[in-house]
Amino acid sequence: MNNKPDAFMACDSSYDDARLVLFGAPFDGTSSYRPGSRFAGAAIRAESFGIETYSPYLRKDLEDFAVFDAGDLDLPFGNAVEALSQIETAAATILADGKIPFMVGGEHLVTLGAVNAAVARYKDLNVIHFDAHADLREEYLGEKLSHATVIRRCHELLEGGEIYQFGIRSMTMAEDEFVQRAPNITQRKYDLETLDDALVKLEGKPVYITLDLDVLDPSIFPGTGTPEPGGVSFADLMEAIHMLSHPLNIVGCDVNELSPHYDQSGVSTITACKVIRELILTIL
Repeated sequence: MNNKPDAFMACDSSYDDARLVLFGAPFDGTSSYRPGSRFAGAAIRAESFGIETYSPYLRKDLEDFAVFDAGDLDLPFGNAVEALSQIETAAATILADGKIPFMVGGEHLVTLGAVNAAVARYKDLNVIHFDAHADLREEYLGEKLSHATVIRRCHELLEGGEIYQFGIRSMTMAEDEFVQRAPNITQRKYDLETLDDALVKLEGKPVYITLDLDVLDPSIFPGTGTPEPGGVSFADLMEAIHMLSHPLNIVGCDVNELSPHYDQSGVSTITACKVIRELILTIL
């Protein structure tokens, strides 16, 4: 993998030296409302130069850590199966090299490729999921591969692991009923409370983090494809991210569903940059 000249912030380590590898998955072929998340990676890299590398929350600086930005994958527009295959291959390569894959979407379906790679390596993988939407549909408009079904597909991959959902405020009745009977899904509606309980249960276990940015309230994050009123505040999300420094074995992570052109102010993209910075520094 070759470093890109427009790397995110200070993520300019060599691949060999890096503990964490950032890569983009610019795919939004199943977006059900407003497409555009395929442009997130480029926008995030461009805007990241306006953000300090230092986190005053954590008192840690990205410049002190070895992180490699591999740039965006070249994914085929409109072919979800092939896109997921390429994502899985990229994540599997990073994992095999003893590093942590950190993916920037793209729509939420891209998570399935990375989780596929993580499950192949960690049979008891667990998932922490921040989102406005449950993403537990069996199908959407006849398609089983969709950003509306991604967590249902991830659930089918897990072999004894748990899924913990936070901030959920949009779902169908069928999804709500599915959660009630699924023994290994714990869902927290509307807010991020009880995350600390989940972290205690997951201590020492392999965990994949997936963060859909529409968990944030659209009044502060309008740049997303499916905005849902009633979301969490930026301060609450920061607190939750920093709680992940609890002794977890985080083996992979993604941040997804920024659609930058729906917020002409650029504030949503800057917010995404800060979320990514804080997640990287928390993981490392």
